[in-house]
This record gives sequence, C-alpha cells and structure tokens, in this order.
Amino acid sequence: MQDAVYWFPAWGWGLPVSWQGWVVYIGFFVFLAAGAVVLIPRHGELAFAGYAFVLAVLLVGICLVKGERMAWRWGKK
Repeated sequence: MQDAVYWFPAWGWGLPVSWQGWVVYIGFFVFLAAGAVVLIPRHGELAFAGYAFVLAVLLVGICLVKGERMAWRWGKK
C-alpha cells in the first residue's frame, strides 16, 4: 500500500490521513500530557500555557508543511 502524499487534510481540519500524521498527533498529546504532569506542579500554570503554546505552534507548522495545500473549495474562484 502506498503512503498518502499528505499527512493531514487541508488546513489541518479533521483526522490525519497517513500513519505519519497519526504519529505527530499522538506525539503532540503525549508531550502535552507529560508537560502538564511535570510543569504544573513545579512551575505553575503559566509555564504550562507557554509550553502548550509552543507545542501548538509546532503542530500547526507541521500541518502546514506536511498537509494538503490550502485552496478555495466552494463558490466561484
């Protein structure tokens, strides 16, 4: 079976379309949960919020790079 060209649908909406995308999503949630367990008790909620923001930016960046290209999908072009 051939791997999908894109890991994510356009704009990152919806579930991943390849195993690589699933690895990225699972990794995101594992790092998010680990950060909550480690950072909140030691450094507080603000440190965790910053950590979660960085993880979210990385996730969006990966979705943009490895996802389907964005295009107008309805109405006249």
